[in-house]
Amino acid sequence: MSAADRRFTALILAGSRGPDDPVARQAGCTHKALVPVAGVPMLLRVVRALRHAPSVGQLALCIDRPALEQLRDPIALELLADVRIVEPGPSPSTSVRRAIEAQPDALPLLVTTADHALLTPAMVEHFCAAVPAKADVAVALATATTIRRAYPDSIRTYYRFGGEGYSGCNLFLLQGPAAAKVAAFWSEMERHRKRPWRLVAAIGPLTLLRFLLGALSLEAALQRLSGIVGATVCAVEMPFAEAAIDVDKPADLTLAERILAQRAR
Repeated sequence: MSAADRRFTALILAGSRGPDDPVARQAGCTHKALVPVAGVPMLLRVVRALRHAPSVGQLALCIDRPALEQLRDPIALELLADVRIVEPGPSPSTSVRRAIEAQPDALPLLVTTADHALLTPAMVEHFCAAVPAKADVAVALATATTIRRAYPDSIRTYYRFGGEGYSGCNLFLLQGPAAAKVAAFWSEMERHRKRPWRLVAAIGPLTLLRFLLGALSLEAALQRLSGIVGATVCAVEMPFAEAAIDVDKPADLTLAERILAQRAR
């Protein structure tokens, strides 16, 4: 059975980075997930997109209680009426692990973030339909070519594989029995993010050298990662440039509102 034939629980990560988050600070909000994007809190935009995606069944939300308590208007209450609340962990990976551990039938689990304000049902459906049945974990990526063609002035972070840059799209699907191993590896790498030598030791110096020289293809990188974590990790290339534009800084907020204004025409 392919991913397209099932309905998934979707988990939205909406944990707070604290008072130093630049988007929340500029908007005068306590939590970035509550920042309005074209008049609507970005979290509610994500919830609405997922509710209109045929592949999504149950919704789960990883959010701080103080933020949840601020979502009391009728529209928010209606959108969040049957959403399962998961207590956030200290990092995205631990939040995902908590969600998996909190419910025995949590997998398959579609994961996205509250700052994915431009998410659409079409993006969700394309991703879910394209995930190979063999994948324990799938990640959505957009190429630099796709993004720059649509938004040449947008500044994104790219990882270069085989001559092409790739940017993450904040969409993940954990579906296989070994998916929890990937979440555990993710947690381990987050713990060592300030100790680069631990990251090098994990992926291997030769693999790192090939990556730095631009000689490592995306397929080879995923094969290497799959071998390290003991799970099959696959990537889905997204044809939507907007899928890679999350609201991570004030310039992203400006761009997102411009794109939403164009959609409304």
